[in-house]
Amino acid sequence: MPELSPRRRLAVLAICCLSLLIVSLDNTILNVALPSLQRDFHSSLSGLQWTIDAYLIVLASLLLLSGSTADRIGRRRVFQTGLALFSVGSVLCSLAPSLGLLVAARVVQAVGGSMLNPVAMSIITNVFTEPRERARAIGVWGAVVGLSMAMGPLVGGLLVDSVGWRSIFWLNVPIGLAALALTALFVPESRAPRPRRPDPLGQAFMILLLGTLTFAIIEAPGRGLADPAVYGAALVAAASLAGFVGHALRAPEPLIDLRFFRSVPFSGATVVAVSAFAALGGFLFLNTLYLQNVRGLSALHAGLFLLPMAAMTAVTAPLSGRLVGGRGPRLPLQIAGAAMLASGLLFAAFDAETNDLTLFAAYVLFGIGFGMVNSPITNTAVAGMPRAQAGVAAAVASTSRQIGQALGVAVIGAVLAAGTAAEHPAASAFVSAARPAYWILAGCAAAVLVLGTATTGRRAARSAARTAGLFGGDEPAPDARDVTGASAR
Repeated sequence: MPELSPRRRLAVLAICCLSLLIVSLDNTILNVALPSLQRDFHSSLSGLQWTIDAYLIVLASLLLLSGSTADRIGRRRVFQTGLALFSVGSVLCSLAPSLGLLVAARVVQAVGGSMLNPVAMSIITNVFTEPRERARAIGVWGAVVGLSMAMGPLVGGLLVDSVGWRSIFWLNVPIGLAALALTALFVPESRAPRPRRPDPLGQAFMILLLGTLTFAIIEAPGRGLADPAVYGAALVAAASLAGFVGHALRAPEPLIDLRFFRSVPFSGATVVAVSAFAALGGFLFLNTLYLQNVRGLSALHAGLFLLPMAAMTAVTAPLSGRLVGGRGPRLPLQIAGAAMLASGLLFAAFDAETNDLTLFAAYVLFGIGFGMVNSPITNTAVAGMPRAQAGVAAAVASTSRQIGQALGVAVIGAVLAAGTAAEHPAASAFVSAARPAYWILAGCAAAVLVLGTATTGRRAARSAARTAGLFGGDEPAPDARDVTGASAR
């Protein structure tokens, strides 16, 4: 791909960030609308979980396929297809007459969404070739997540209270159509020099694994662990995992090349992504229900309560990108893990939600932590990988995020459902039921802190360099400074 002018590179970054904005905004807005959905459709807690997790499961299942397909047939082409599908899915969501059809429309959204973020990140990786410039671009990318979190609760709350929950999906349509037109004008087409072949069997194993595992977790509190559907789904999930790994070890070009995980930074980034986004998914799910169903706040007032968390994410995300570019990912990951851990402990050990001051402090700390975690995850995932594999590596990182968020909503929702059966429980009952869930969130944050420290050292950087050599000696995407902040030698 020819070198682009600085102005056009910025235009490409802005267009890619538009796709991230509508995907991220969609999820944060939907969380604020959950109590309204619950009332309109007379939904159970598990029904609310499925409105989020059906989207996340399909998204996570198809991200790798979309990434490899984009590397093969053209990143701009797949990106445009994703924008069109996501816009159509948003229209269908706004028209859904029942919860079941809303979940089905969310699946359409997810198919389109799977073609956006990993493909956009691959476009950015190939447009911004200088490591420091790429780190700054990824910092901007992370800041958009913060912006969507800041806008989501407020815009969503305003729309839900004034127009109704259906209007939250209308917002995606003009943004998606604008991004579609701008992509045709400014984004160059690019492909991997040696694209990977499709892996339909690996893809089937992944869909089956994520779907059955999530079903077992969500449905266990209502059906009971002894229910044949629950333990049957768990057994299918275990068999699917074994089949996926066995197939990946034998296939010449599997959906996920397990050699990637020989890179310590890549493996660490994968687990950190799952842990951090599990914490995020559970955190938003718990607090949205608490603020509206327990405290009785309107959607807009609940959005205002969540604003400190979202604002701190918006502030710290670009700072994280600069830290990654200048010092490597270790410090941002340590700050992220420590801040999220402190937030989780305020809830788990001190019942932060019972006091406005501690609630505010916990929201600020979680926002700082989540704002810091995004840039180092992405940068570390592609660090040391050959440029031809950048799309797949970025897709694995994105898949890890979605899997983490889906599992967070499933597990935290299941723990909450097991602790309270009431649709609008008393404050004391909710706090008691949520306490084990917050201990799980604190454990996820501790994993971010420990792994962020252990998988970003010089020895880890050398393992990334050795892993890159397994792929035929292609030019690495970034240099070792992206992993450690210093030379790996």
